[in-house]
Amino acid sequence: MDSKSKNQYLPDYVSPPGETIQEVLGVLGMTQADLAERTGRSQKTINEIIKGKAPITPTTAIQFERVFGISARFWNNRENNYREYLAKTNEQKRLESEVSWLDHFPLKELVERKWIQKVPDKADQLRELLKFFGIVNPKQWNSYWLRSQVVSYRQSKAFEADPYALATWIRQGEIEASQIKAESFEAQSFKEALGEIRTYTTESPKTFVPKMVELCSACGVAVVFIPELPKIRAYGVTCWLNPEKALIQLCLRYKTNDHLWFTFFHEAGHILLHGKRDVFIEEGQKRDQKENEADKFATDFLIPPAAWRAFLTQKYYPTPDIVAFSKEIGVHPGIVVGRLQHEKLIPYNRLNYLRTRLRWTSDN
Repeated sequence: MDSKSKNQYLPDYVSPPGETIQEVLGVLGMTQADLAERTGRSQKTINEIIKGKAPITPTTAIQFERVFGISARFWNNRENNYREYLAKTNEQKRLESEVSWLDHFPLKELVERKWIQKVPDKADQLRELLKFFGIVNPKQWNSYWLRSQVVSYRQSKAFEADPYALATWIRQGEIEASQIKAESFEAQSFKEALGEIRTYTTESPKTFVPKMVELCSACGVAVVFIPELPKIRAYGVTCWLNPEKALIQLCLRYKTNDHLWFTFFHEAGHILLHGKRDVFIEEGQKRDQKENEADKFATDFLIPPAAWRAFLTQKYYPTPDIVAFSKEIGVHPGIVVGRLQHEKLIPYNRLNYLRTRLRWTSDN
């Protein structure tokens, strides 16, 4: 190969142990037949070992130690090194035949964000990508990510997500979530934490992001914010990393705070209402019962139903009334505006100045 990755070394050639056996036989003036008789092996077996068709087993290594006076460890190491070389050589050939698979992924963004290392050799780049996903080959990737990966995500109703970009984004969330130390999941504690988190809807990301992470991790939920990738179309993901630790993954594509908070509480609803092995996928205009349940959870948690019904007794919604109502129930006015717009009680172009436009930076 013209180039190697920094953490991968493949020697050009490792000779089979049989070559060393032949050399030792020559020095000792022995034949393969002599070796077979001394070890109690058949001549066919000795010949296959010398040709590399049969391995040197630990038992054979002990026998060679007694016949040749060369330690069994030497023969075991010789065999292991050779078999490892063969495996890596075959692996390299397989990777070289599969490099076109790389074209499915947003490699430029992965490298720019330092999620994977950039290497000049395509087979090594494929190895880096597989290492990122923690999976052995493209076939297994397809089986795990395209058919059996358990995720719950809310995505744009207008576009279908690119499954490769979406899987990449989700995987980075898993990696970052694995670095968050969390207590074992406890539903009641999580509900209480959500109540406290709701009070931070009036704060900026710089304030509410660390509090969300802290409060949720204490209840067994890892919250991560992962910048969006092209064509993912996703706003949030919910899954279980293990039976005691859940993940809520949010992207940074939110333009206004009401969208962010609704998505967060929607994902929290999935954790509290639905099973740990459920799959929730929203595509196009389709909505299933569990998605609707998560929507209702977020809607009612942000604005209590009784308070909302009382607020709707008035037919007009001037700014002072919205601000007073939001202060009364303890949420940001933008959340009330977003609800009014969603229910078509006011046009989408009205009162947007009450919603906070989010600016995401590395300092958030």
